[in-house]
Amino acid sequence: MHTVKAIYPGTFDPLTNGHLDLIARGAKIVDHLVVAILRNSEKGTPLFTVPEREEMISEAVAGFKNVSVMTFDGLLVDFARQQGAKAVLRGIRAISDYEYEFQMAMMNRKLDPELETLFMMPAEKYTYVSSRLIKGVFRLGGDVTALVPPLVMERLKAKVPARV
Repeated sequence: MHTVKAIYPGTFDPLTNGHLDLIARGAKIVDHLVVAILRNSEKGTPLFTVPEREEMISEAVAGFKNVSVMTFDGLLVDFARQQGAKAVLRGIRAISDYEYEFQMAMMNRKLDPELETLFMMPAEKYTYVSSRLIKGVFRLGGDVTALVPPLVMERLKAKVPARV
């Protein structure tokens, strides 16, 4: 019998309830799920440092026996190989996500034909939620309480100066 380990990669800046939904559902179908925080992202200046994100995610997934949190740099396929992972878990919210994710999955397959990509749709109530949207709405004074875990909400309030 072999165990199936999967990697759920992302920047998670910040972690959202949509991410947690995928983590919870992914943890049900694989033996071990590694939430992998990409250290060097091309997504601009992060709101939270990598250690802050690692701490928030670790706290949020503490109840899952088969989920761990790590950080990585470089190619996902190399990290997956180092971890002995057989699959990559990716969330798809909309057609626009699919196009990007399809390209990434095909490139990963080219680089490592043994690594499979598992696509999951988030719960319907999170289909529009993204970390970028959360940060933008919060900075402008919008209420994102229902879209992020309470610990992330506390960190957002501490990180972003009080709004008028």
